[in-house]
Amino acid sequence: MMKKMSIPTSKTSLVLFLCQIISALDVPLDLSQPPTITQQSPKDYIVDPRENIVIQCEAKGKPPPSFSWTRNGTHFDIDKDAQVTMKPNSGTLVINIMNGGKAEAYEGVYQCTARNERGAAISNNIVIRPSRSPLWTKEKLEPNHVREGDSLVLHCRPPVGLPPPIIFWMDNAFQRLPQSERVSQGLNGDLYFSNVQPEDTREDYICYARFNHTQTIQQKQPISVKVFSTKPVTERQPVLLTPTGSTSTKVELRGNVLLLECIAAGLPTPVIRWIKEGGELPANRTFFENFKKTLKIIDVSEADSGNYKCIARNTLGSVHHVISVTVKAAPYWITAPRNLVLSPGEDGTLICRANGNPKPSISWLANGVPIAIAPEDPSRRVDGDTIIFSHVQERSSAVYQCNASNEYGYLLANAFVNVLAEPPRILTPANKLYQVIADSPALLDCAYFGSPKPEIEWFKGVKGSILRGNEYVFHDNGTLEIPVAQKNSAGTYTCVARNELGKIQNEVQLEIKDPTMIIKQPEYKVIQRYGQVSFECIIKHDSTLLPTVTWLKDNDELPDDERFLVGKDNLTIMNVTDKDDGTYTCIVNTTLDSVSASAVLTVVARPNPPFDLELTGQLERSVDLSWIPGDENNSPITSFVIEFEDALHEPGVWRYQTEVPGTQTTVQLKLSPYVNYSFRVIAVNRIGRSQPSEPSEQYLTKSASPDENPANVQGIGSEPDNLVITWEPLKGFQSNGPGLQYKVSWRQKDVDDEWTSVIVANVSKYIVSGTPTFVPYEVKVQALNDLGYAPEPSEVIGHSGEDLPMVAPGNVQVHVINSTLAKVYWDPVPLKTVRGHLQGYKVYYWKVQSLSRRSRRHVEKKILTFRGNKTFGMLPGLEPYSSYKLNVRVVNGKGEGPASPDKVFKTPEGVPGSPSFLKITNPTLDSLTLEWGSPTHPNGVLTSYTLKFQPINNTHELGPLVEIRIPANESSLILKNLNYSTRYKFYFNAQTSVGAGSQITEEAVTIMDEVQPLYPRIRNVTTAAAETYANISWEYEGPDHANFYVEYGVAGSKEDWKKEIVNGSRSFFVLKGLTPGTAYKVRVGAEGLSGFRSSEDVFETGPAMASRQVDIATQGWFIGLMCAVALLILILLIVCFIRRNKGGKYPVKEKEDAHADPEIQPMKEDDGTFGEYRDRAGAATSQITEDTLSSSLQPSITAVTQFPVCLPHMMRCFFEEKGYRVSLGKKCNF
Repeated sequence: MMKKMSIPTSKTSLVLFLCQIISALDVPLDLSQPPTITQQSPKDYIVDPRENIVIQCEAKGKPPPSFSWTRNGTHFDIDKDAQVTMKPNSGTLVINIMNGGKAEAYEGVYQCTARNERGAAISNNIVIRPSRSPLWTKEKLEPNHVREGDSLVLHCRPPVGLPPPIIFWMDNAFQRLPQSERVSQGLNGDLYFSNVQPEDTREDYICYARFNHTQTIQQKQPISVKVFSTKPVTERQPVLLTPTGSTSTKVELRGNVLLLECIAAGLPTPVIRWIKEGGELPANRTFFENFKKTLKIIDVSEADSGNYKCIARNTLGSVHHVISVTVKAAPYWITAPRNLVLSPGEDGTLICRANGNPKPSISWLANGVPIAIAPEDPSRRVDGDTIIFSHVQERSSAVYQCNASNEYGYLLANAFVNVLAEPPRILTPANKLYQVIADSPALLDCAYFGSPKPEIEWFKGVKGSILRGNEYVFHDNGTLEIPVAQKNSAGTYTCVARNELGKIQNEVQLEIKDPTMIIKQPEYKVIQRYGQVSFECIIKHDSTLLPTVTWLKDNDELPDDERFLVGKDNLTIMNVTDKDDGTYTCIVNTTLDSVSASAVLTVVARPNPPFDLELTGQLERSVDLSWIPGDENNSPITSFVIEFEDALHEPGVWRYQTEVPGTQTTVQLKLSPYVNYSFRVIAVNRIGRSQPSEPSEQYLTKSASPDENPANVQGIGSEPDNLVITWEPLKGFQSNGPGLQYKVSWRQKDVDDEWTSVIVANVSKYIVSGTPTFVPYEVKVQALNDLGYAPEPSEVIGHSGEDLPMVAPGNVQVHVINSTLAKVYWDPVPLKTVRGHLQGYKVYYWKVQSLSRRSRRHVEKKILTFRGNKTFGMLPGLEPYSSYKLNVRVVNGKGEGPASPDKVFKTPEGVPGSPSFLKITNPTLDSLTLEWGSPTHPNGVLTSYTLKFQPINNTHELGPLVEIRIPANESSLILKNLNYSTRYKFYFNAQTSVGAGSQITEEAVTIMDEVQPLYPRIRNVTTAAAETYANISWEYEGPDHANFYVEYGVAGSKEDWKKEIVNGSRSFFVLKGLTPGTAYKVRVGAEGLSGFRSSEDVFETGPAMASRQVDIATQGWFIGLMCAVALLILILLIVCFIRRNKGGKYPVKEKEDAHADPEIQPMKEDDGTFGEYRDRAGAATSQITEDTLSSSLQPSITAVTQFPVCLPHMMRCFFEEKGYRVSLGKKCNF
């Protein structure tokens, strides 16, 4: 059966593996061999006197060795002492202390001997000493009375124990006394004060000694220290408390820790610095402890000998001390003797070489006896540190001891000479399987034994050739090393061992595996507190190896916390807290290799608030504030914000004082008098602001006269005969003292008057009455309190109250620039007549009538305001071919002055608007009848109409365009000689002498036969535009319940049409959100009727007017609304009279009940009378006129019908939509 072995890949594991192979070369235990000590107690063995003493001594050999002991150089007969026993098959002694024995009785030097027929091995000299923890000797301790600033040493002087105790200082509450650069404990346990302060006064300075072996703590009596103050405290330059003098010496042994100490007194507290004269302090082995008062160098060697200087320095001077260090050395091995196995007749040597300071002496023993008096052996010869063996025989087997000693210690080593004649044997199991990772070293074991020493050869394969070359390393212990194993290194390897007594071979197997890799490593993460973070660890490995993934935090196991979620290839931490900060490591282990990758998680948060706020250096106008920053939580503090509270004037209100950089922890603050200050500090980092610190102590500043006067002083009259003086009152902390008042002074400017003054309470205004209208005044306001006046205030210029302007602007002229724009000029009014601050001029203008229609309409006055002392302005948005009037008024802070005489001007003709409608009727096989209405806005005298049309085929391609000029007085046209069953598109516009207006479009189809088709049609699209919206209305012919939509866009733009859906079956819609002064195109369509739309109409929104003011009573929409309300009231009256006089139902009511229209149903009364006048499609169209209504009613309502009937456009559309043709005689002007 093949045994499997994994070869580790790390260097440390490789060394351990080689050591295991070397130890496997020992003589097999089934062969005769001298004793070998395998385990023994330490040379200096301190035991607990309360427990049994166990002195170890274990050995191996063939035959098994016997054991004996010496104590203090003489034989120790354990059989005569009932308290002492030896363990079976062992040399270990057990001294029974727990059953009456005393440890002190067994103090001494012990040595163990292990012996068999081939020799004797001895142990080290083992010095047994029981641990001691004596009590402190009682002494009378006087209180220490010390002057503030002087130095002090509190002596501990612990009892001498074994081993020496650990010293520390505590108080009565078992709390460690705080230590610092000023107060610290020396290496001897004393407590040193470089200078004492009042806070050092206390009566419980207690020195404790802890004895670890006995686990006891001894306490010295409390020491009392009382510090008395003297003013002033005298500063002193440094003086060394320890060591004394200017020089001292120190001896340390090689390999130990060197500790050098310097403690100095002085005020201010001195700072210690260390240097090595003529050299540098050793890197990586030098440490500073006890606030740099102790220099620590680990693992010292002879090279660390030299002069070390400590320098104590403060602001008054310095002092130094030089310590001369000498490094001595107890003996240490250069070459320790090793066991020697020889065959009869062979030669060999034992070498024992050691070094030390001073150089150690070498002595040899044979089987525990000095070699000089040991039995002679002709085969050996001693040559100093070497024993030479020649032609050994079996009787030459023995154990030799080498002792190297000097004044600082000794070394003892056992090495045997074993003379054997043995054929080769291979100790490595047969067919052992080795598995290694590719590109790693492969170590194939061939542990062997034989005497004489066998020769080892390696072969690859059963019949392969012997291995040689640089690609292999052959170790003395038989191991074959392949430094870089590749895939082709796999296979069977044969080890052959031979000597003169025989030959043996063994086969082992080598397999090469792919390395384990982390192909996506965890990455450095910064996360805010309470967030979520995830680390990835994606691996690739050999398919025959089973990896295990382990996550560590700071090289330890993950916390047992459900917030840590370990997935297949990631680690997720939920709700991250500060304690999650650290290094996370992903470790992937297989039986052959191990890889790892780490990433740091930094948890950031707002900083903790500062603490320990302290006020120092209190002056009348300043104070020093210092603080200790809180934890920055892994995000550096960038600044500190200081706020203050005035408990005297604004308790509970914190205000900003200043801000300092994050590296600063003290600041001098400027203060105001008569303020009870408290301060708090807020730390700021990249994450945010900390909570405020606890408030500092309060500091009340002394009162003083005010430093400043009120701000924002103004003098503005509220009436023509007064002057109102206002100011911003001082804040409470600006008053500087009690009794805050204000001295208000004024005098008329440019008049030789004295100042008039009055003192008022803490208010913010004062009114001066009886002043002339709008004259300048000099004004000033001065603060004062019970301690005096503020500095002289600066003067400001104010004015008494304004009155309405007296005169109107003159010489008003108008220059008409084009049909929609005019420029108006005027002469400015004299400034004295303005009687106030000139704010500008207002131009009122309105349209009187249109020159094309000679019809008046309701006047809608418009206002433009021109700021400042302007003498002209532009009037935009005028209507062409119209008559206008305007006047100009001057404006001040009080209001408007009188208007100038009305000025009349006229605008020239412009291009007309689009025709009001285009209707195509009476389609035949080859003709169509066109009817149209003149433009709503002709903008001049129409000269003609232009009609263009062209056929459209089924693919919407346009045919040749035909153009016809039509006289202006025509309103219809019959087009003949058209193609039958053909769709035509018509373009129609009007013209004035200025040019052609915008066109409307329409489409129509000639019929296929004489049966007149019924097709839908939208016509008479009209617009009424304002600045930002437009009312769109249209007429519809076709199937009921069509769903309409409105499309619009900027005229001349290539952008897509915008589409708005019309709710219900209304025939009007309001477009909102339009841009003022912009030309738009619009068309109406019906949903579900493919390609069916109205002709296009073009309109222009009104321009944006500067400060336009419109009287609602002059608005057309308002008048129309009022007319609609009047009409509804009239209709209700008519219905009431009809019901009263008729009392019956018309036949059409039966139709109404049978074909109820859901849109009308909600409008009916309970008895349904309002719906009697509705007629369905297909019935004769009802004619409703004033005459019809008058003849059908009783004389009692004749007076009502004599009122003009005002039907708004939208109501007319409503009736027509329901099937009526409305032709009322009276119309409303909008």
